[in-house]
Amino acid sequence: MLDSAANARLTTLGLTGAAQVHLNLTPEQLTAHALRRHEGVLTDTGALMADTGAFTGRSPKDRFIVKDAGTQDSVWWGDINIPFPEDKFEQLHQKMAAYLADKELFVREAYAGAHPDYQLKLRVVNELAWHNLFCYNMFLRPAAGADTSWTPDFSIICAPGFEADPATDGTRQKNFAIL
Repeated sequence: MLDSAANARLTTLGLTGAAQVHLNLTPEQLTAHALRRHEGVLTDTGALMADTGAFTGRSPKDRFIVKDAGTQDSVWWGDINIPFPEDKFEQLHQKMAAYLADKELFVREAYAGAHPDYQLKLRVVNELAWHNLFCYNMFLRPAAGADTSWTPDFSIICAPGFEADPATDGTRQKNFAIL
């Protein structure tokens, strides 16, 4: 079953053709999906436990920032803020979109920052249910019944099953994070 509201929100991110889209599920629903999909197990306390897989932490040399007109003169470029070409980002984004096209996806709309004057609207798309549960806990949630059909200030696409090809995509390895 496709959630048409969630599916429409994905289209604005260049993501189309998802097999199933879930929007703003509860922790109980996300836990049930994670268990159904064998993403984790319940501990003896009832908490969901998931194995992070091959990449267990942050990889600073695999985090890039797109160098464009908006960032060219405002980012301190170097070993920490590694520039990434705009055309390579678009190419990689299209490859990720194609990878996600037939997947079951989990969409979360949330906020970063509590003060309304500085609050950022987020749209998070996850390939894994337990990652969406992490986002449920990580970010501020809109009030029940609030309109979340906004245009996000930031979008996060998390597709750990997607692997870049460093030779053609411009990344250092198959895993990456790009801002």
